[in-house]
Parts: sequence; structure tokens; C-alpha cells
Amino acid sequence: MDLSSEMIHALLPLFMVKALGIPVIAVGLIEGIAEGTATVTKLFSGVVADRLRKPKLLAVLGYGLSALSKPLFPLASGLGLLVGARFVDRIGKGIRGAPRDSLVMELSPAPIRGACFGLRQGLDTVGAFLAPSIAIGLMLLTADNYRLVFWFASLPALLAVILLMVGVKEPTVEPEPEQPPLSSVPSKRPPFPLSLTALRELPRQFSKALWFTILLAGLLSLARFSDAFLILRSQQAGLPIAWVPLIMVVMNLVYAASSYPAGLLSDRFGRITPLAAGTLVLILGNILLASGSGLLLPGLGIVCWGLHLGLTQGILTAMIADAAPVGLKATAFGVLNLVSGLGLLIASLIAGTLWDLIGSSAMFLAALLPAFGVLLIIGLLKMKRFNQWFLRA
Repeated sequence: MDLSSEMIHALLPLFMVKALGIPVIAVGLIEGIAEGTATVTKLFSGVVADRLRKPKLLAVLGYGLSALSKPLFPLASGLGLLVGARFVDRIGKGIRGAPRDSLVMELSPAPIRGACFGLRQGLDTVGAFLAPSIAIGLMLLTADNYRLVFWFASLPALLAVILLMVGVKEPTVEPEPEQPPLSSVPSKRPPFPLSLTALRELPRQFSKALWFTILLAGLLSLARFSDAFLILRSQQAGLPIAWVPLIMVVMNLVYAASSYPAGLLSDRFGRITPLAAGTLVLILGNILLASGSGLLLPGLGIVCWGLHLGLTQGILTAMIADAAPVGLKATAFGVLNLVSGLGLLIASLIAGTLWDLIGSSAMFLAALLPAFGVLLIIGLLKMKRFNQWFLRA
């Protein structure tokens, strides 16, 4: 599915701006609407997954909706159908995220959970860096025919849904002392019910440690808007249109290569250190992307973005798995995705506005503020008194 999505995503910003004449601020609006749509479904998907205990069913539904959205992109001739396609695609992504992570969690032994989520994140990214490579080749072969490339991108999405339906089963694992499967041990808290009253009670179901993890994820999302702006920045720096997908190749290659080692390190030395390192790398990346008129500094900035993702995304997911109460694991993943999605929505809207009104440099520099907020919170966690309170929470 990532192979399909990223073939489209690597070209979609240029398709909107260059082929359809849509202003950059609208790119931020579309990305914001898309991520905002996903955030609404992510929380409820996690709650439903915990309630039904059928994560595969929801995963099939989510991946299926994303696959159905792919043919809409080559058919689009204006803003309306593009927004609709992104809307359906992001609903699918919102539905499948928490159930997929819940499946990974149930099959991951506690001592190597960070490595398992890092591996999942790395494999998830393999398609994301293969896709732009294929997109480059197709753009060169078809003389920059965006629509034809989008049609090709629909095929791996269909294959992904078929594979999930026939090749993946609900996990049936034996209980383990360290981390018993969700379905095998009665929870002190019952599965979270589907009601507005129950949702209002959600803050009291989660520990302070879990909410701090979610806060860190939200701030990191504010510091890292949609990567559609990386594509526009590389084209602004002078990269030929056919080669612009190379940006996603580089970023996702670094992302995939660093995710699993970061997970291993977090299992051995703790989760906070790689999270802090990833935040520092993101700050450096945004400074480089805001600097210079050539390709070198923005290119290094994109490498930093990929390394930041590898150092943080799998770690945050493992932290949620560590801290979430039994019976509410998928709900916790849903809340994580909700908060991260809202951060990305706000950041993308602000980024598009700053780009059009001031310029791309202002957009990247503004993203430094929430990143420094993350470092401040991590610094508090390193303080002995605060850390003792945090661990007791």
C-alpha cells in the first residue's frame, strides 16, 4: 500500500501546482483536510478494535478504502475530485492504523517490542522509498505523464488488499508472563465502550506517562508538516520535475535504514535518548531546508528528516505499547494517531500560509518552536525529581 500511496504522493503536489494551476496554499489546505479526516477516524478505529477484538477486519476495511481511492487521482481535473480522493484515502489510513499496530503489539514479546515496532516501521518505509524510484522511471518513460503514473500506482494497492485478506490471520498466541495477549487475560478495565460518555471518561483511563508520550508525539507533528512541502522545496531549489520523486527515495531510504536500529537501541538503553536525538536531527534538518538557494543544503535537510522519522516514529509507538493499559491498547494507538494527525493538520495549514505570504524559509524556521518544546519536556524527564513523579504516574 505504501508503494501505491507514495507513487502518487511523490508527484501529487507538482501535479496540483504545475498541471492544474492550484496555488500552494491550497496544497496545504488539501493536506490539512486529508490529515484532519484521518484524525477523526483514528481514535474511533482504535476504540472499535478494542471493543470488537477483530483488528484484521478493520485493517481490511481501511486498506480497502485506500485502494478504492487510487483510481480517482488520474481521473481528477480539478480541486474537487482531488479533495475527495484524498478524503477517502485518509479515511482508510485512519481506520487501519490502530488495528495494525494492535496486531503488531500482540505478536511482539515485551523484551524486544521496540525492535519489533522499529522493524515494522522500517518495512513500512521500504515501499515508500521504492515508490518514488519507480515514479521517476515512469515519468521519464512517459514524458512526465502524471495521470499514467497514477494509473500504474493503483495496481499495488489492489495487491495489498488481496494479500491482507488471504495471507494474514488474527493472532492466536499463548499467554506470556511479560506481556500476555490482549484476548487471553481479563483486564482490570473492561473493553472501552462505544459511547460519548465513555469517550469523556477516556482521560482517566490513561496514566500520566501515557499522556506525556502522546503530548510529545503531538509536538513533533507540529514541527514536521506534510512532506508535500519537501517536494515543492526541492523543485524550488532547481531539481528537474522528473527527478523530484528522488527526494522521497532519499528520505524514506534513510527512514527505513534507521528505524530498526533505533528500536534495538531503545530496548537496550531506554526510549528517551533516541527520541531526543531524533528531535535534534529534525531541528538541524529544518534549518538546512530554510538555508541556501542550491540543492546541497536542502538535500541534507531532507536526509535529516528521514533520520528523524527513523529515530522517533517506531519509538513513540513502542512507548504507547509500554504504557497503555491492557484492554485499551488499540484505543491508545488511536489517540496517538489522533493527536499526531491534528498536529500535522495544523502544521500543514500554517506551512502553506507562510509559504505563500512570506516564503519557504519562514515556514521551516517556524517549525523550530514546537521542536524546542519537545526538547524542553525531555529535559524535564531527565530531572531526577520530575522523573520520579513521572515513573510513579
